[in-house]
Amino acid sequence: MNCQTRFPRSTDDVEFSQTSADCLTLEFGPFEAVHRWKRMQDCNEFVGAKRSKHTMVSYKDAIYVFGGDNGKSMLNDLVVYDCRGKSWGRVPQGQNPPAPRYHHSAVIHENSMFVFGGYTGDIHSNSNLANRNDLFEYKFGTATWVEWKYTGRTPVPRSAHGAAVYDGKLYIYAGYDGNARLNDMWSIDLKDDIPHVWEEIEQGGDCPPTCCNFPVSVARGCMYVFSGQSGAKITNTLFEFNFKTKMWSRIVTEHLLRGTPPPPARRYGHTMVTHDRYLYVFGGAADNTLPNDLHCYDLDNSIWSVIQPSPDSKVPFGRLFHAATVVGDALYVFGGTVDNNVRSGDIYRFQFSTYPKCTLTEDYGKLLETRLFSDLVFLVGEDETLVQAHSAIVAARSQFLRASIRQAQDIRDKMLEKKFGTSQIYKDVPSLEVKLTDVNSEPFQLVLNYVYTDRIDPGKKIKDPTCSRIILLMLDVYRLACKFNMLRLEHLCIQYMESTIHHANVLETLLRAHDLQLDFVKELCLKLIVRESNYTQIVMSPEFETLDQRLMVEIIRRKQLPILKKAQEAQQMNEMYGYVDIPELTRDAYEYIPCKRSPGPLQGTTLEQDLELFLNHVGNDFCDITLDLDGTYIRAHKAILAARSGYFEGLFRSFMPEDGMVQIQIGEMIPSLQSFNSLLRFIYFGDTNMPPEDSLYLFSAPYFYSFTNNRLQAFCKQNLEMNVSSDNVVQILEAADRMQAIDMKKYSLRLIVKYFPKIIKMPKIRTLSRQLLLDIMEALADDMGPLKMSSDLSNTSLNSEGTI
Repeated sequence: MNCQTRFPRSTDDVEFSQTSADCLTLEFGPFEAVHRWKRMQDCNEFVGAKRSKHTMVSYKDAIYVFGGDNGKSMLNDLVVYDCRGKSWGRVPQGQNPPAPRYHHSAVIHENSMFVFGGYTGDIHSNSNLANRNDLFEYKFGTATWVEWKYTGRTPVPRSAHGAAVYDGKLYIYAGYDGNARLNDMWSIDLKDDIPHVWEEIEQGGDCPPTCCNFPVSVARGCMYVFSGQSGAKITNTLFEFNFKTKMWSRIVTEHLLRGTPPPPARRYGHTMVTHDRYLYVFGGAADNTLPNDLHCYDLDNSIWSVIQPSPDSKVPFGRLFHAATVVGDALYVFGGTVDNNVRSGDIYRFQFSTYPKCTLTEDYGKLLETRLFSDLVFLVGEDETLVQAHSAIVAARSQFLRASIRQAQDIRDKMLEKKFGTSQIYKDVPSLEVKLTDVNSEPFQLVLNYVYTDRIDPGKKIKDPTCSRIILLMLDVYRLACKFNMLRLEHLCIQYMESTIHHANVLETLLRAHDLQLDFVKELCLKLIVRESNYTQIVMSPEFETLDQRLMVEIIRRKQLPILKKAQEAQQMNEMYGYVDIPELTRDAYEYIPCKRSPGPLQGTTLEQDLELFLNHVGNDFCDITLDLDGTYIRAHKAILAARSGYFEGLFRSFMPEDGMVQIQIGEMIPSLQSFNSLLRFIYFGDTNMPPEDSLYLFSAPYFYSFTNNRLQAFCKQNLEMNVSSDNVVQILEAADRMQAIDMKKYSLRLIVKYFPKIIKMPKIRTLSRQLLLDIMEALADDMGPLKMSSDLSNTSLNSEGTI
């Protein structure tokens, strides 16, 4: 069985594989470390100038750089970097290349590069400076430039715009026309045998503000725009344009409710590229700084993250007006303006990872949605609304609910004992019932969604995340988080409310927090109300006239308190909650308050952490299935196994053993206990860390157990490729022989031969089978070769005769 997952392979590697119908083929070989920055050969001055505001595109296995400026003049040279040969060169351009320019755009379509617009002229003498709207095609096959001629209306000349290709058309978006920033969009068909006509696109939806100096990326039928220079409206929002519907939408990541990193800071002069299911943002000028961190946006999960480079990385300096492109499984960044307005000629390579995504939250979310194998019913509210769930997952996430489920278990066990004489039955078991009479159904459903997926989405059906209804709903979620002892969810709710409570909704929020006795949220509201910039507007509002009289008095008294009294109250809040925000205090009073702003890093545990603890210890009381691993019995949880594995789901749907016992194997092979424990860690909480020998046993597990994707197999493969050493090669040899992984077995034998004096002294080698010891001896003989053996025998004979 051949692994179809692509992994980053260095161009110097020699593939080592064995094709066989009855063996496991890994295509084993040394691979590049993922997330590694590497500085490549700089572009020498005799090839091309150091530059910024240029463009860079990839064609086949090469990178083509056009135009830009070197700090003194504009450029129109075309240089190429060969990614395989790791060398720079000039490219013949033929006659009539585009005039020197910068802040233009360049894209690839089929076998041509298209360059549009930009700023041209002589910047040294400040003459003939103008924006352009010309379009040039560079044909790689003939190494010639062709200027396109248009008919009809044309886009206004512009620079610092965005360009993309989709469905055979070139799209030009926004930019700067010399007087104002734009946000219009035009397209032109790139077919060469039809009239060249521009079409202005009528855009709908939530359009980005006018902007320039921004990148665009195309993925999944959409164009993405992030940040850029937009004057006072500059944002760090990601916008999505659907090419088919011609509609824009603003992507809201709601990181405050999901515990994920925020979007990158607003910036301009940065780059953004697409690879796999991700958008990668690098560099640019962000509030007078030049950051060099690499941000990643996951299109599947709508989550931003910051990529941590490998320890041996050569990370590029921060820069703006550089260029970036993707070749194979790597990002290349070239040139740009670095500190002190210096143009750069260096090029860096960043090795992407191509691991399939972790589907842990998706798998558990699907289980919640389908309620398959549900064994728990919550009776919610006074009307006892039925909400189905799974005791294993709920018990893993909340200590309070875990205790409630244990009580329900005791009640059910007593009932089963009375009815059947035993509580150990595995078919037609009645569901556990937990009553939550003081809980409302809607916020409880949100909490339950968080339990399964580590996220909540109150705005799924309501577009405005700051509307009063959502904030009031989040107050109920916060109350339940406190009740259920879910610290991380508490912090998520607080972060959300701190960012969304404002003068228009604060009075309604204050009243609700007062009714629910949520003192901390009430304090947040009071502080916001008495702030100088808000007080008059809020007190004069119609909503204040209908406010509860007790709260009116509290607000007025709070406003009249001396500054020192406020400082003392803030100190008390800080001691109670560990964080407080009092921006209205004077500098002198504030100095007496050793408080922190906001909760800072999230406290509490994640879904992965809770399920790790559940697997290792906490979940012992909630097991409902037994796994038989060649006579070793392992207790587990049916719902978790079914959520993560299509094999277990199908098994439990069609056949539930009377004794709750399931035989464990991978195909026809029974894994070792250590490797199966690694498999359980992956199933329960997505862990992919394991010894290399476990990786060999589990390489084919995704096929047999029908996981959502082959993420486990991908990590197994990389683990073997990166971590086989003289210290573990004997174990790898033994596992490879058992798995009939011929290529891995050959590699292990070669490694044993290479380090034979060290390996022969290891205790593990004395436990190998006779056949494997013979295989090692044969590999040693092959390494010596006939000539070497003949020479050794001859020397031995001479020594015995004493003639040396």
